[in-house]
Amino acid sequence: MWMAEGASNRVYLLGSVHLLREQDHPLPTVIDEVYEAAETLYMELDMDDLDPLLMQATINRLGMLDEGRSLRDVMGEDLYAEAESMAAELELPLEMLERTEPWLAAITVEQLALARIGFNPVYGVEMHLLKKASGDGKEILGFESVEQQLAYLDGLSLDAQRDLLMQTLTESASIRDLMDDLILAWRSGDIEYLERTLLDDVSGYPELYDTIVADRNRLWVDTIDALLEQDEDYLVIVGALHLVGEDGVPQLLEQRGVRVTQMHEQRGIE
Repeated sequence: MWMAEGASNRVYLLGSVHLLREQDHPLPTVIDEVYEAAETLYMELDMDDLDPLLMQATINRLGMLDEGRSLRDVMGEDLYAEAESMAAELELPLEMLERTEPWLAAITVEQLALARIGFNPVYGVEMHLLKKASGDGKEILGFESVEQQLAYLDGLSLDAQRDLLMQTLTESASIRDLMDDLILAWRSGDIEYLERTLLDDVSGYPELYDTIVADRNRLWVDTIDALLEQDEDYLVIVGALHLVGEDGVPQLLEQRGVRVTQMHEQRGIE
């Protein structure tokens, strides 16, 4: 978590873990502190106005292959055989995803692997704060629509989508240890670890990195810059990946002359 200071307000930047386990609660108290200080919340999506049916219809429209095409066709025989073998080791039959584009297959594999070890969006940071904001009548706004967010993935080249699926299958083999270490680093604000693990993986794939991380960060910073000209305080919640590294939101704000300070549990709001 970081605090960006405007002329007469503050914008708090919280790196989120979208799915957590029940055992990961209670969350660090500094999260509730900045929630109380903020009048309005900004998330990647406007979570309190999501239409589940429309969201699923959008996923189906963008993520399903045309009739007559299969995941095997778009992956190619050799790469599909490798993916099929990896999925079998994870006891995830890849044939159930035969109609999906590789980017949607990757997301589905990740969600299934996380669900098996108790991770659920119900326990995630966004849902925790959504419940509080709904009860308190605080406004939630979003940087992107569902259509825009999914379009980033759907717009990836086929090579980049293949890379995403193979990377997801590789990481899923050790997902429990990866997530245990990630959450420990997240709770303690270990930026060096988060950069080394979160960024190193995706930065090896330039198209993925630019499309999913860097380009979106730059768009969000434009909005956050405008928020820093307001009088009220805001809490921005986006995936932790977006707040670390040289293209992370805090660094981009600093490049614009904004004073940004990392916050810690023991320090809180001063």
